Amino acid sequence: MSGSDIGRVVEAVWRMESARIVGALTRMLRDVGIAEELAQDAMLQALESWPSGGVPDRPGAWLMQVAKHRALDHLRHASMRAGKEGELSWEMDEQLRDGQRQPDELAELAQMADNEIDDDVLRLIFVSCHPVLSGEARAALTLKLIGGLSTAEIARAFLVPEATVAQRIVRAKRTLAEARVPFEVPRGEERKPRLASVLQVIYLIYNEGYSASAGADWLRPGLCREALRLGRVLAELAPEEGEVHGLVALMEIQSSRERARTGPNGEPVLLLDQDRSRWDRLLIGRGLAALERAGRLGSLGPYGLQAAIAACHARALTADATDWAGIAALYDALAALLPSPIVELNRAVALGMAYGPAEGLALADQLLDEPRLANYHLLPSVRGDLLAKLGRHAEARAEFERAAGLTQNERERRLLLARARDEKVRIGE
Repeated sequence: MSGSDIGRVVEAVWRMESARIVGALTRMLRDVGIAEELAQDAMLQALESWPSGGVPDRPGAWLMQVAKHRALDHLRHASMRAGKEGELSWEMDEQLRDGQRQPDELAELAQMADNEIDDDVLRLIFVSCHPVLSGEARAALTLKLIGGLSTAEIARAFLVPEATVAQRIVRAKRTLAEARVPFEVPRGEERKPRLASVLQVIYLIYNEGYSASAGADWLRPGLCREALRLGRVLAELAPEEGEVHGLVALMEIQSSRERARTGPNGEPVLLLDQDRSRWDRLLIGRGLAALERAGRLGSLGPYGLQAAIAACHARALTADATDWAGIAALYDALAALLPSPIVELNRAVALGMAYGPAEGLALADQLLDEPRLANYHLLPSVRGDLLAKLGRHAEARAEFERAAGLTQNERERRLLLARARDEKVRIGE
């Protein structure tokens, strides 16, 4: 194998195994920053050793073992520097204070880590998405630690300078250390808001990939796939959490449209204009199964309801067959559960499709004074579409032009300007 081939193998193994390795080391060291550094050292060791010795039969296990040895060395050195053996690991604190363990027994920690690999990953997800961090920091740290992405990959995905992402990650690790965030899965009353934070981060990552907020591309499939992978991991680790399955269902169904969402030159293709034969039926099936599982675990939450809306589209073989009345009812339920101007705007679209554009426009007009939508390009875009259906073409053109001026995405801007030009033709200018 050439050096470049080895590099690709190491990168692939790291992407799959990094969360498990960093999680195991974090439990041993109680410091996510040091844990990641030592895990990265193990990856560098692989880049040095595998070209001459060959790729091991179990490369993930090889990386884990090397990383744990480095962690044990770090603990020994820390113990010697401190002149005591206390605080070498959470599991060993009491025994060390009682003098019941010797330094050479540190190796047992490596075996302890093997017993709770999945729990370590779950703990790491909750730490990465801790509310003490900003939303941007949570997303960057989650993609770094759980997704195994490099700083450069994260920067490219969010269209920000690499230095900015690096700074966010460094600050996030420092904040977690200073706040003494425990490496644990919250329980009882603490679990629900913390789980909501985890789901919000995964949803944020997915949405940025599904509909890029800025840049030249309409979508960024890599981010969608990473978010979906994170969701699937979380669903395996927290199988009794209905909203986890609801979010996975939403992402599976939305991802099924990926091939149909862009034209030959990367231009956006809106939902009602998509070739539904290009939708991925396997992903739809997986999404519907996840939605059914979410329903069995209790009443649907916000993500489950959004998945149910997506399922209405997925079940319709043609755009005309869409159950818009059912979608409008689901948006009613979502608005009651999660009051939001964004939900109301989507409800306006559903009402317009189910009961006529005048009905939808009446609701959309109520949102004109909503400060949170003052610079949100989809409000004038939705109003433009409803006005066009009502034959009010001059007003529709003005709304599409306004929407084009607000969006930061180049592909979307071109689409909106094209719709404005179409309305101009309709009014004979």
